[in-house]
Parts: sequence; structure tokens; C-alpha cells
Amino acid sequence: MKIVIPGGAGFVGQNFLTLPEMKKHEILVIDRNKENLLLIKKLHPHVKVSPADLSQEGDWMDLFEGASVVIQLNAQIAAKNSEAFLKSNVESTKNIIKAAKKHKALFLIHVSSSVVESIANDDYTKSKKQGEDLVKKSGLKYIIFRPTLMYGCFDYKHLGWISRFIEKTPIYPIPGSGKYVRQPLYVLDFCRILSSAIKKQPKNKVYDITGKEKINYEDLVRIISKKKHLNTLFLHVPIPLFGAAMDFYSLFTPKPLFTSDQMRALVNADVFKVIPWERMFGVKYTPYEKAWGQILKSSYYQYVLKKAS
Repeated sequence: MKIVIPGGAGFVGQNFLTLPEMKKHEILVIDRNKENLLLIKKLHPHVKVSPADLSQEGDWMDLFEGASVVIQLNAQIAAKNSEAFLKSNVESTKNIIKAAKKHKALFLIHVSSSVVESIANDDYTKSKKQGEDLVKKSGLKYIIFRPTLMYGCFDYKHLGWISRFIEKTPIYPIPGSGKYVRQPLYVLDFCRILSSAIKKQPKNKVYDITGKEKINYEDLVRIISKKKHLNTLFLHVPIPLFGAAMDFYSLFTPKPLFTSDQMRALVNADVFKVIPWERMFGVKYTPYEKAWGQILKSSYYQYVLKKAS
């Protein structure tokens, strides 16, 4: 089948394309990050790529012709203003829906985020809720996934960034107590769920895909340090001071990897429900520590994605 993946040159898309069964399909990735598209061509020559800004209507919309499945992966996660979130998470969603309807795509998989179920009320959360509403009202056959914090190869943000940063410094700062619960999800588990969804194609469903372990943030980082055989010293920094440092850092960085809004979301006491997704999609959960063993041994760990310009 023909699978079109808007935003497919990012973290989830790069991992999704490593699944062996993806070699059986005609795959087209549309993304504005040309460097990450080149990486796809290097690693997966059979995959077609096309650079485009999804927030702007254009010729890229006609590339949806003949698509059986559309997997929407584009998302703005960190930004200094609301406009960036609206462009990527709302306007792009409108255009993708328009293209899918025009060319009669049979099935839309929309990847949202667990934040829509959180207590957060920042621009990212609000824009993700708007994106979901657009999909639900689109008239297309759809499925919406809401994954929690993901980690794995290719990641230049979040735990991927941490895994490289702790190699360069003997001291790692932890905001506050570090005892706030996370439910991390191995990205390859999520990609296998996407692959299963393509086959099953449940109609107009929303699934919260949550990591099955509840792990304190500090322990997440300690496990990475342990798997890398490092002797990292963890320094607890008061949350107001940590947030101020993030705000100061963002003054000199047009596209910060971590913002004070994300820091506040990190320390929220959100605990997400766990549905029986293993049984629903036939995918076995990979424990966090075991997953990091796989990540560090993977030939793909050497590749780090580039931030969009």
C-alpha cells in the first residue's frame, strides 16, 4: 500500500522506517527538514521524500494521491511563542486533512500527545487539543494516538539529549526533588503499534498509549548513566531557579530544546491511565532499562536528527 507520512523525518518517523515490514510498502515522507530527509534517503533508499512546509498549502498536497494510509507525525513541541505551535499543530493539520479528503485517503492515523489529558494549559497542550478536534470533525476514517514521553534512537531532545549530555559533564542538574513520576514509552514499541494499526484500522478511536512503568524523573536519568557506565553527580536545583535559567537560555537560542513551560509540565503530578494496548495491538512492552540496553547497542544510535531551521 501507499503510506504518506507528513512530518515523517522526525523522531518517530525515523524509527518507524526501521521496522522490517516497512520495506513492503510504498512510502512517501513529507517534511520541511531537508537534512533529516537526506538521512532517510541514506538509510532507506526505497523511501520517497519531499520537502515542504505543511502549514502552507502547496503542490505537496497532491502527493497524497493514491494513499491508502496517512500517518500524521508533524508536531511543534518546544517554541517561544504560540504562533509556532499553531502553525505546526493546527494549520498543518487542516492542510493534511484537506489533502487526505481531496485524494480520498482511506485512513488517517493522527499522533497526538498525552498532554491533552494532563493538567497543563500551555500553548503546546492547547494546540494539540485543537488538532485532535479537527481530526474528529474531518469526516475521515481516523485513529488518534496519545503517547506519553517517548525515547529511543535518533532523538535530539528529551532523554536522547540527556543521554549525550551526561557524557560531557560530571554533574547533571535536576529540577526540584526529581521525584515526579514519568511513564516513558519506548519509541519502537509505539512504532510497532502504528504498524499494527495500519493492519487493523479501527474506526474513529482514540487510544492513550502510556508506558507501563511509573519511574521518577531522577531515576530515568540515573538508569541512563548506569547503562553508560558513568559516575554522574546529580545536583538538585530549586524549580524557580531552574525555570529562570531556562528563560535566560531561551533569550539566546531561537529554537530552545527545553523551555520553562516544558519544565513546568515535567514537574506536574500527571499520572496517565494505562489501557491494555499490548493485547489490543499485539505489541509486547519493552521495560525502560532493557530498552536502553537495546538503544545503546543499536547501529542507529549514532544518528542525531537536526533541528528544523
